Amino acid sequence: ITNPQVLLADEPTGALDSKTSGEVMQLLTDLNAEGRTVVVVTHESGVAYRTKKIVHIQDGVIGSIEENDPKQTKPFGELMK
Repeated sequence: ITNPQVLLADEPTGALDSKTSGEVMQLLTDLNAEGRTVVVVTHESGVAYRTKKIVHIQDGVIGSIEENDPKQTKPFGELMK
């Protein structure tokens, strides 16, 4: 379990300051770039928009699925200003 191909992250930036949140998201981005699948559950739009695909779920039902280009999104710290 030291080198998983799929990583599930439930609120990985919850209760973190913006600098540490950015570092966590960069780590997850790097792991994804290495070929791992990363699934992030979050209520934070700044975190969601760092991903390639966003799935909106409400009351247990998928409301929408949208492709996203994280390169078009401001860095996490910039979203907090």
